[in-house]
Amino acid sequence: MSRPARIICVGNRLLPGDDLGPRVHDLLAGSALPDGVELVDGGLYGLDLLRSVEGAGRAVFVDAVAGFAPPGEVVALGRDEVSALAHGAWGHDAGLPHLFHLLPRVCDGELPEILLIGAEHPADVAQVAARALAEASRP
Repeated sequence: MSRPARIICVGNRLLPGDDLGPRVHDLLAGSALPDGVELVDGGLYGLDLLRSVEGAGRAVFVDAVAGFAPPGEVVALGRDEVSALAHGAWGHDAGLPHLFHLLPRVCDGELPEILLIGAEHPADVAQVAARALAEASRP
Protein backbone atom coordinates (compact mmCIF):
# COMPACT_ATOMS: atom_id res chain seq x y z
CA MET A 1 0.00 0.00 0.00
CA SER A 2 1.45 3.35 -1.00
CA ARG A 3 1.70 6.19 1.44
CA PRO A 4 -0.58 9.19 0.78
CA ALA A 5 0.56 12.62 -0.28
CA ARG A 6 -0.70 15.28 2.12
CA ILE A 7 -1.33 18.92 1.43
CA ILE A 8 -0.93 20.62 4.81
CA CYS A 9 -2.28 24.17 4.81
CA VAL A 10 -1.03 26.39 7.64
CA GLY A 11 -1.58 29.95 8.74
CA ASN A 12 -3.91 32.25 10.62
CA ARG A 13 -7.22 32.75 8.84
CA LEU A 14 -7.92 35.84 10.96
CA LEU A 15 -4.77 37.69 9.93
CA PRO A 16 -4.66 39.06 6.38
CA GLY A 17 -1.28 38.25 4.88
CA ASP A 18 -0.97 35.06 6.97
CA ASP A 19 -4.20 33.50 5.72
CA LEU A 20 -2.95 31.95 2.48
CA GLY A 21 -2.85 28.37 3.81
CA PRO A 22 -6.39 28.46 5.24
CA ARG A 23 -7.73 30.06 2.04
CA VAL A 24 -6.10 27.34 -0.08
CA HIS A 25 -7.53 24.72 2.28
CA ASP A 26 -11.03 26.16 1.91
CA LEU A 27 -10.72 26.14 -1.89
CA LEU A 28 -9.42 22.57 -2.05
CA ALA A 29 -11.91 21.27 0.53
CA GLY A 30 -14.68 22.12 -1.91
CA SER A 31 -13.19 20.07 -4.76
CA ALA A 32 -12.44 16.44 -5.51
CA LEU A 33 -8.84 15.56 -4.75
CA PRO A 34 -6.86 13.06 -6.81
CA ASP A 35 -6.59 9.52 -5.45
CA GLY A 36 -3.87 9.26 -2.84
CA VAL A 37 -3.94 12.96 -1.92
CA GLU A 38 -5.20 14.04 1.50
CA LEU A 39 -5.92 17.57 2.69
CA VAL A 40 -5.00 18.74 6.21
CA ASP A 41 -6.09 21.97 7.89
CA GLY A 42 -2.85 22.69 9.77
CA GLY A 43 -4.00 26.05 11.12
CA LEU A 44 -1.59 27.17 13.83
CA TYR A 45 -0.75 23.68 15.10
CA GLY A 46 3.04 24.14 15.04
CA LEU A 47 4.89 21.05 16.23
CA ASP A 48 1.63 19.12 16.37
CA LEU A 49 1.92 18.98 12.57
CA LEU A 50 4.45 16.18 13.04
CA ARG A 51 1.48 13.80 13.13
CA SER A 52 0.44 14.97 9.67
CA VAL A 53 3.90 14.32 8.24
CA GLU A 54 4.43 10.83 9.65
CA GLY A 55 3.17 8.14 7.35
CA ALA A 56 3.00 10.40 4.30
CA GLY A 57 4.81 9.67 1.07
CA ARG A 58 5.04 13.38 0.34
CA ALA A 59 4.10 16.38 2.52
CA VAL A 60 3.30 19.59 0.66
CA PHE A 61 2.93 22.51 3.05
CA VAL A 62 1.10 25.64 1.95
CA ASP A 63 1.85 28.89 3.77
CA ALA A 64 2.42 32.58 3.24
CA VAL A 65 6.09 33.43 2.67
CA ALA A 66 8.03 36.67 2.56
CA GLY A 67 11.19 37.68 0.76
CA PHE A 68 11.55 34.75 -1.66
CA ALA A 69 9.92 36.27 -4.75
CA PRO A 70 7.87 39.29 -5.77
CA PRO A 71 4.40 39.51 -4.16
CA GLY A 72 1.97 37.06 -5.71
CA GLU A 73 4.60 34.84 -7.33
CA VAL A 74 4.27 31.20 -6.27
CA VAL A 75 7.45 29.62 -4.92
CA ALA A 76 8.42 26.05 -4.08
CA LEU A 77 11.01 25.56 -1.34
CA GLY A 78 12.54 22.26 -0.29
CA ARG A 79 12.80 21.04 3.29
CA ASP A 80 16.52 21.79 3.53
CA GLU A 81 16.06 25.31 2.19
CA VAL A 82 13.35 26.08 4.75
CA SER A 83 15.12 24.24 7.57
CA ALA A 84 18.22 26.40 7.07
CA LEU A 85 16.14 29.40 8.19
CA ALA A 86 15.68 27.97 11.71
CA HIS A 87 17.63 30.03 14.23
CA GLY A 88 17.19 28.04 17.43
CA ALA A 89 13.75 29.53 18.14
CA TRP A 90 11.31 27.46 20.17
CA GLY A 91 7.61 27.87 20.73
CA HIS A 92 4.77 29.09 18.54
CA ASP A 93 6.81 31.70 16.69
CA ALA A 94 9.42 29.16 15.56
CA GLY A 95 7.29 28.33 12.53
CA LEU A 96 7.90 25.95 9.66
CA PRO A 97 11.71 26.39 9.60
CA HIS A 98 11.93 24.93 13.10
CA LEU A 99 9.44 22.15 12.30
CA PHE A 100 11.34 21.21 9.13
CA HIS A 101 14.61 21.26 11.09
CA LEU A 102 13.23 18.87 13.72
CA LEU A 103 11.52 16.40 11.40
CA PRO A 104 14.51 14.14 10.69
CA ARG A 105 15.18 13.88 14.42
CA VAL A 106 11.68 13.05 15.62
CA CYS A 107 9.72 11.37 12.81
CA ASP A 108 9.05 7.68 13.21
CA GLY A 109 9.85 5.72 10.07
CA GLU A 110 10.94 7.04 6.72
CA LEU A 111 10.87 10.81 6.29
CA PRO A 112 8.65 11.80 3.36
CA GLU A 113 9.59 14.24 0.66
CA ILE A 114 8.73 17.67 2.08
CA LEU A 115 8.03 20.83 0.14
CA LEU A 116 6.67 24.29 0.95
CA ILE A 117 4.48 26.03 -1.61
CA GLY A 118 3.91 29.67 -0.82
CA ALA A 119 3.49 33.19 -2.03
CA GLU A 120 3.79 36.64 -0.57
CA HIS A 121 0.62 38.68 -0.08
CA PRO A 122 -1.32 39.39 -2.24
CA ALA A 123 -1.51 35.95 -3.83
CA ASP A 124 -3.83 34.21 -6.27
CA VAL A 125 -5.27 31.43 -4.10
CA ALA A 126 -6.29 29.33 -7.10
CA GLN A 127 -2.76 29.48 -8.53
CA VAL A 128 -1.21 28.43 -5.19
CA ALA A 129 -3.77 25.61 -4.81
CA ALA A 130 -3.05 24.36 -8.34
CA ARG A 131 0.70 24.28 -7.65
CA ALA A 132 0.17 22.41 -4.36
CA LEU A 133 -2.08 19.87 -6.09
CA ALA A 134 0.44 19.39 -8.90
CA GLU A 135 3.26 18.77 -6.40
CA ALA A 136 1.17 16.39 -4.28
CA SER A 137 -0.03 14.44 -7.33
CA ARG A 138 3.26 13.89 -9.11
CA PRO A 139 4.60 10.34 -9.20
